[in-house]
Amino acid sequence: MKKDINRFLSEDLLHEYLLLLSPDESVCGKIKQEKEIFAEKLECPSCLHIKPHITLINFVQYKTMEKRFMLRMEQFAIGIKPFSISLYNFGSFPSHTIFINIQTKNNIVQMVKDMRDLKFPIKIDKERHPHYIMEPHITLARRLEPWQYEKGWLEWSRRDFNAAFTVNNMILLRRKTSSSPCIKLAEFKFKGIKEKTIQATLF
Repeated sequence: MKKDINRFLSEDLLHEYLLLLSPDESVCGKIKQEKEIFAEKLECPSCLHIKPHITLINFVQYKTMEKRFMLRMEQFAIGIKPFSISLYNFGSFPSHTIFINIQTKNNIVQMVKDMRDLKFPIKIDKERHPHYIMEPHITLARRLEPWQYEKGWLEWSRRDFNAAFTVNNMILLRRKTSSSPCIKLAEFKFKGIKEKTIQATLF
């Protein structure tokens, strides 16, 4: 009996989840080239470890809740039409992060607002709220030292970058801690099929 309880507790540990959009292979390759240049010039190999993506939500939840919130995400995605995203040049969060600007943010921001309004995923307590990303971007490099940021931004603020891609799904990743590798759990297809009452479908 004690073994069964311990097993349940170990399986129900909190995990971190990331819901995101991913560029297509061609655009990922172009972004990777920028990362390689940055890594070499700024002595920043860590930027190569971050695959190009646009985070929608970052949240903590119990593993045993996965089926429940994954069903909600699947039903939500059904109502989204595939859409295009344009990337244009670079931006920064002083004094630690340099990113690729998303020129066409409206669809992404509206998606995140809708998920926030529908209140999923469910918060687990008063202190740990889902983090909804209202400033979508694609990270080039983060957690930079002051000298890396200053030197990097001096150059990348003047560099040109243009790309576009279509997203037709969102991807859910899971990891045990912020320093653990991510595991891909699911892809939720965008089908553009509007439910009569999406809230009733989700809940």
